[in-house]
Amino acid sequence: MMKKAILLATVLVLTVSCGEYQTLLKSDDAGAKYTYAEELYNEAQEENSNKKYRKALRLFEQIVPQYRGKPQGEKLSYLFANTYYQLGDFYLSSYEFERFQQSYPNSDKVEEAAFKKARSFYELSPRYDLDQTDTHKAIAELQAYLNTYPEGEHAEEANDMAAELRIKLEKKEYEIAKQYHLTGEARAGNYQAAITSFTNFLSNNPGSPFREDAHYYRFDSAYQLAVNSFRDLMQERLQQALEYSQEYKKYYPEGEYSEAIEASTEDIKSRLQNF
Repeated sequence: MMKKAILLATVLVLTVSCGEYQTLLKSDDAGAKYTYAEELYNEAQEENSNKKYRKALRLFEQIVPQYRGKPQGEKLSYLFANTYYQLGDFYLSSYEFERFQQSYPNSDKVEEAAFKKARSFYELSPRYDLDQTDTHKAIAELQAYLNTYPEGEHAEEANDMAAELRIKLEKKEYEIAKQYHLTGEARAGNYQAAITSFTNFLSNNPGSPFREDAHYYRFDSAYQLAVNSFRDLMQERLQQALEYSQEYKKYYPEGEYSEAIEASTEDIKSRLQNF
């Protein structure tokens, strides 16, 4: 009987609560909506409840325009943006945090808004082989946060995220160059494209974790291009490949590709003796 009574009481509370919420949605009472939405927001934070965040959001959406420029507007604008953020709607959270920064530049929440705006773009960054517009935007926003708050609460995290995104961009650039190399046998011109792409990659990314691979594949692209060339082009191309092999050895004397490069280098020297 006790369990039934508790269950009945719970259902009754939920029914009343649901009815109150539905009534508020149809109401013109912005103050009541503000109060109830803030209660839902706080409960959502305590319970990590997306359901309550969504309910709060519906009320926020109705009243935010009415409070712009009013004393309560600052807090409401932040709660509105952060609700989108907590729900994982990062396009809208980035937009609303940007709007919050512009509207309330002196707010004590403006640093948090700047970081969460940048974090929103970080979350939107796709895998490396897709369009990287949001990745570039995220890096720019993270750097803007770090420039403004070099000792900020989230500075270390922002640096880590920016570094991770830069590596993603490097991987995309590296993989494009490598694809030229891998298709060079079918289309000789791709070896030349690979050489150019790897050279640009090495110039643009001095600290990249893909540098050793790039040095090797640039060399191998040059080697494959040379040995498959007409005789009147071969000598110059063999010399170029030899230079790339020496550059690899300079930076990676005991590198992963040392044996493969050494074998190809011996073949290059042997071929050059015929000129």
